[in-house]
Parts: sequence; structure tokens; C-alpha cells
Amino acid sequence: MVHLLWESDAQHSGQEDVTTMKRHRHTPEQIVRKLREGDRLLNEGQDIAEVLRHLEVSESSWNRWRAQYGGMKANEAKRLRELESENTRLKKLLAEAELDKSMLKELAEDAPIDRQVAIAAKSALSAVNTSRTR
Repeated sequence: MVHLLWESDAQHSGQEDVTTMKRHRHTPEQIVRKLREGDRLLNEGQDIAEVLRHLEVSESSWNRWRAQYGGMKANEAKRLRELESENTRLKKLLAEAELDKSMLKELAEDAPIDRQVAIAAKSALSAVNTSRTR
């Protein structure tokens, strides 16, 4: 289990006690868990600064998480992340297919008009379109 760690800069620089955090990426499940715990602590009357220190997250992360994952359960957050990554993958595939299609059209336009070449280009174009959409 990985957490953000609060550490004091005072021990490193000889200055007043200033706290900073080490950076870390949290899984959606960890984020939802921390949001629930933070809400519980806030409802118990703790100050937001105390809650954030206890959870070992920054205020900007807390606000971003609340906007993105507020009200979700852990499994819903995980599913959201999976859908977002699949959506990104599919967008890349579509862009590649469109590029292939435009290249084939350009080749077909530049080539001398030959019935056999036109038929071959058209069949290659349809094959690319059907294989990319699967």
C-alpha cells in the first residue's frame, strides 16, 4: 500500500517547520476510501486542514477527487477508470483507421485510372475499415 508521506523541510534546510508531501498516484479505490474517511472526519467536527493532514493529501487533490469521484463507490470508480482507458484506446484505433483510409484514397487518386487498380484499392479500403472496427 502506497501513501503520500508528510515530511518536514525543517530537518533538511534548518528553517521553520514547513511540511511538504512526496508525490504518489492513488488508485480509484484508494481515492474513494480516502474521500469517505475524510467526510466522516469532517462530520465529526475536525478542521479540513487536520483531515487533509490525517489523509496525507493536498487540498488541491482533495478538491479534484471530490469533483471527480464524489458519491462513487470503489467499484464504480474502478469501472470509470477502465472505461476511460478503453475510450482512449478506441480513439487511437479510429485515428489510425482514418489515416489509413485517407492514405489509400490519396493513392487511388494519384494512380492512373486503371480499373484493376481502382478495384484493388477499394477492396483494400473496405478491408481496413472492417478490420479496424472489430
